Amino acid sequence: MTTDASGTSPVHHAKPNTQILRYAAFTHDPAGGNPAGVVLDASGLDDAEMLAVAAEVGYSETAFVTGRDDAARRFRVRYFSPLAEVAFCGHATVALSVALAAQLGPGEIVLDTPAGDIPVDIRVDDDGTALATLTSVPTRSRPATSAELEATLKALHWAPEDLDPALPPHVAFGGNDHLVLATGSRARLADLDYDFEGLTEVMRRHDWTTVHLVWRESAERFHARDPFPVGGVVEDPATGAAAAAFGGYLRTLGLVTSPARITIRQGEDMGRPSDLLIDVDPENTRTRVTGRAVPIVQGAGDVGRY
Repeated sequence: MTTDASGTSPVHHAKPNTQILRYAAFTHDPAGGNPAGVVLDASGLDDAEMLAVAAEVGYSETAFVTGRDDAARRFRVRYFSPLAEVAFCGHATVALSVALAAQLGPGEIVLDTPAGDIPVDIRVDDDGTALATLTSVPTRSRPATSAELEATLKALHWAPEDLDPALPPHVAFGGNDHLVLATGSRARLADLDYDFEGLTEVMRRHDWTTVHLVWRESAERFHARDPFPVGGVVEDPATGAAAAAFGGYLRTLGLVTSPARITIRQGEDMGRPSDLLIDVDPENTRTRVTGRAVPIVQGAGDVGRY
């Protein structure tokens, strides 16, 4: 531990022997998707050291395995952004699961997370890339209040008429809370220039992990962007936790009347295209989220903090 320039505040650094893997999730291309750090043995790290690792990696999330039972294929996991711990992270779950499959082989595993148990099924596709399908904790969704909506629109520099009236604003949960806002045009979604500090304050006040901005291309295909200022990054290129929550949103609104697979395209506007698949069943409160993950070779696609 060292001190900052003032000589008063402690600054932790990652232990030099900590092995950090880097994966891009929800893509087959290391230059796409959402990068995540993965630490397969964090049993010797305390909270401050895990936060230091996440900050030095600089990605939106790093997953830490703090306990493991390889025989039972059960793993205790925590997630840290560069600024704080979060209860659940979907893209880091996909990255971690693929990394574990490289050690243990494909099949089913269970992750014991602060949000609850997350079963994950990992398989290898015909082209040799690994896919992971996580099953979320039970989802829920409620209408956003007028105060929540007004403050968020102000921080986003959006107007009420930018919203799609057929998809009302909701606060949706799939391991953590996300405000879901649907816009009526792809152009509005592409033009994202928000007040970083202002949105951070709103999100901290309501304990939201991201604001999940979506545009509906069709009933089976949506485009999304996820501001993540509370995690220290402007935007997430693929947000599995928000996708899980969005599945609950669609189910709550009755927009899925039979089991359906929906594609969410994210990250395109920031040059890191990502594809997230969600399976939503109107009779099941849990969302299944599927995505690929591929290793990142440092110096080739290792984008650091956005």
